[in-house]
Amino acid sequence: MSTANVQDLRRVVLAVTRLRGETVKQVTARSDVRHVKVEFDSGLILVISAERDEQGRPRLEVDVVEAAQDAAQKQQIEVRFE
Repeated sequence: MSTANVQDLRRVVLAVTRLRGETVKQVTARSDVRHVKVEFDSGLILVISAERDEQGRPRLEVDVVEAAQDAAQKQQIEVRFE
């Protein structure tokens, strides 16, 4: 295993560790199963993608992101001009 592969695995482990104790809400996979999205009750989203780099080697991408807030949930200040 090359150094780059070990670094990729460390990055994946750090991203997934954030999900410890989370409850899965929904899982969505593309028909070709190259992309999988796992949504959690807390609003976190795990995105897993398997693609090929410029040299044709397989590459696994794993990201954990937070879902965008609904406009109704955002705290806004209402100002009226008269």
